[in-house]
Amino acid sequence: MFDSSLPRRTVLRALTAVGAVVAGSAGCSENPAASAPKTGSPSPAAAATRRLGAEWESHARTYLSWPASKSIWAEDLPAVREEIAGLAKAIADHEPAVLLARPEHADAAQQACGDTVEVVPIPVDDLWARDTVPVFVEEAGKVAGVDFNFNGWGGKQKPHDKDNAVARSVLGKYGLARTETWITAEGGSFETDGAGTLMVTESSLVNDNRNKGRSRQEIEDELKKVLGVRKVIWFAGVRGEDITDAHVDCLARFTAPGVVLLDKAAPGTPPDSWSRAADQARSVLASATDADGKSFEVIDLVQPDPDKVEGYGEDSVISYANFYIANKSVFVPKFGDTAADERAQQILREQFPGREIVPVKISTIASGGGGIHCSTHDQPGQPS
Repeated sequence: MFDSSLPRRTVLRALTAVGAVVAGSAGCSENPAASAPKTGSPSPAAAATRRLGAEWESHARTYLSWPASKSIWAEDLPAVREEIAGLAKAIADHEPAVLLARPEHADAAQQACGDTVEVVPIPVDDLWARDTVPVFVEEAGKVAGVDFNFNGWGGKQKPHDKDNAVARSVLGKYGLARTETWITAEGGSFETDGAGTLMVTESSLVNDNRNKGRSRQEIEDELKKVLGVRKVIWFAGVRGEDITDAHVDCLARFTAPGVVLLDKAAPGTPPDSWSRAADQARSVLASATDADGKSFEVIDLVQPDPDKVEGYGEDSVISYANFYIANKSVFVPKFGDTAADERAQQILREQFPGREIVPVKISTIASGGGGIHCSTHDQPGQPS
């Protein structure tokens, strides 16, 4: 289906032997928890006027992108476009939805989405708006965007020259200031509680395919500077087993300061690199504290049974952690395992009382190695 030898994520169900794939860097032991990286320390030097807000705060709009590359999606391009149009229309029922599309595709995209979605002619290659749209911060009472120099997830998939320019184009279109950084990363790399704490995977940031020659401390210091965070929680992640090198937004998500939903494999699923990475993250969270010194409450978000997932393939992402929080609503994948789908929806209902939980089928998007969160990107409303 895809031209890349590493689809956007590969779920390695066939790996049953412990140690066949090791989470984190090559120097990690077979038990990732035994070599958990230190989680960083609060930084009083963080930019006092800059803040990376939480996703549950008010949004001005949600961005999505109209997939364009036939070389990536091949015969699945019509199906994935249909799913993106459906997701855009569903979000537009709750807040303004903006769909970025190549100028030559804008009319077709508008027809597919209807008049509730604003189609903006900005050239794109693929649908992963989370990674290509700038990461928005609040500063001095205004919204600005950090351009993290998207390079196709470490050059694993080409072409992405148009996606590389999306951050700059979006900021220019909406008249927002652009913050430069030397870090190469993607929006899916970051998860924040809006109160100064950031969760990231070491595998997707301290990696020569993005930030060659840079130490973890150098990267942490720059993240604190450009995002205004005070504490960085580092998970080992998984190197080289998917195109993102294990983004945190399929692993661990905040629902409030101090509360984390953690991805967990379905009961009976053979251990693999992803489940070991989740175990390692759990061990980190058990001893870590947030920017305000508060311990974490961790709640399992159990995956569906792969055998019950509609359209499941070896590259499918079946993590409920890849949900998206919009204004007064939460969008969650609906995979087809009825019991697991309902369990995940109930957990999100409890974590976000008063918000509508909206299940969305994304079989083709998931088969491409992503999910609802990967396909969306929120712009905060005007800071209070």
